Amino acid sequence: SLLLALAIATSAGLDAQSRGQGRITGRIVDEAGQPVAGATVRATMGGEGTPLETTTNDAGEWSFNRVDFGEWSVEITKDGYEPQRGTVSVTEQMRLQKVTVTLTKAAADPNAEIQAELKRAEGMLKASQFAEARQVYEDLLAKYPAVVQLNRFIAATYAGEKNYAKATEHLRTLLEKEPDNLETKLLLADLLMEGGETEQGLEILRATDMSQAKDPYPYINGAIALIRADKPDEAVTLLTSLLDHFPNQADIYYYRGRAYIAAKKLPEGKADIEKFVATAPPDARELG
Repeated sequence: SLLLALAIATSAGLDAQSRGQGRITGRIVDEAGQPVAGATVRATMGGEGTPLETTTNDAGEWSFNRVDFGEWSVEITKDGYEPQRGTVSVTEQMRLQKVTVTLTKAAADPNAEIQAELKRAEGMLKASQFAEARQVYEDLLAKYPAVVQLNRFIAATYAGEKNYAKATEHLRTLLEKEPDNLETKLLLADLLMEGGETEQGLEILRATDMSQAKDPYPYINGAIALIRADKPDEAVTLLTSLLDHFPNQADIYYYRGRAYIAAKKLPEGKADIEKFVATAPPDARELG
């Protein structure tokens, strides 16, 4: 409980309560016993109404003079410290007591640290400083092992270096902890195909629920891999399903057109390519 120094001053022949002759005073120190200057002290009669407010001086001392007798709620706050709260009873019989209140350092907010470090590492990634960014992520993961999502960021640094084996290793680690994470599954499939493990990547794609996907490109990449593997009919089937979920994604028509052409279905291929040209944005890379 919060302990405070109390001093009650009375004068003979005077009604102390009506004149507010009570006094609440105290001293605030940190865990090393050093005074805490600039701490805010608020006191409220009965916990209601407008609080009295003051700040501690360089010696960590504070006081409220000429307060009414009664039960006071007192709160002490200071940035970087845990708040202290308690109650004191101011009575005519109380005498001055000099009691020290110790403020303890507030626990660091891990989320704030993580977000700050992620932002710092993001700048490194944009500058292609993959090893430096990876070190930031690995340090965070060592400090906060429960934040398994950091494996995804580590994977991104390896992917940037085209080290797909290490990138997929970290994504598999993440999937062990979050086996239903569709986004991670799709990224793993993409990187497996990028690294030459085409069939493994396609197996993952086939096992996913396309209707839950937010990004069509892992599936488009899968269709491209199927075309290259001389499986154009399967690519057509995949892209046709993808159009059901992403009807406004013009480049799906382009790649389905290529799949039709590879399957020697030229009229269907021509129709899809024309559809793509008619609907694609002017800066679409496939128009280049």
